[in-house]
Amino acid sequence: MANAEHSVPGNLQSGRRARPALVAVWDPFVRLFHWALVGFFAFSFLTGDEWKDAHIISGYVIGALITFRVLWGLIGTEHARFSSFVYSPLTVLRFLADTAAMRAKRYIGHNPAGGAMVIALLVMIAGIVTTGYMMTTDAYWGIEWVEDTHKVLVYATLGLIGMHIAGVVLASLEHKENLVRAMITGKKRAE
Repeated sequence: MANAEHSVPGNLQSGRRARPALVAVWDPFVRLFHWALVGFFAFSFLTGDEWKDAHIISGYVIGALITFRVLWGLIGTEHARFSSFVYSPLTVLRFLADTAAMRAKRYIGHNPAGGAMVIALLVMIAGIVTTGYMMTTDAYWGIEWVEDTHKVLVYATLGLIGMHIAGVVLASLEHKENLVRAMITGKKRAE
């Protein structure tokens, strides 16, 4: 009988479950970029019409963040590279259908919908930065369509952010893991 007892892992003898193995997924730059972008976007949104100088500086910081993220998407770590999370539109649609049925495959890095959201947010925020910069130039200062486009992009981006948050919550529930914590610690469950 003693031999049978030794074949049971110690954590099961004590009635505790083993902690799942963790794997490093999000490198420090990706995490810093993500949370800095959250903060600067919120700051820019809140200061838009009220504190122009701070709003403009924040826009330049966001532009630099986007530039570095695009470069990191080309040469960065495995899960940061675009090649690891840009999927065909058909793959994204199939993933969304599987998610709606709560049977979506779990990905260590970005899933197909998450990858599409990264690209959409980068493009939209680059458009916001571009039109914001245009409004500070002599050539485009006071041009209505530039300001209108800037505002439309901001509010469309807010919609994407809402969808992103909903997707994170849904994927966290579906796969029983805290994706927000993963974006803080950089680690996710290995399996």
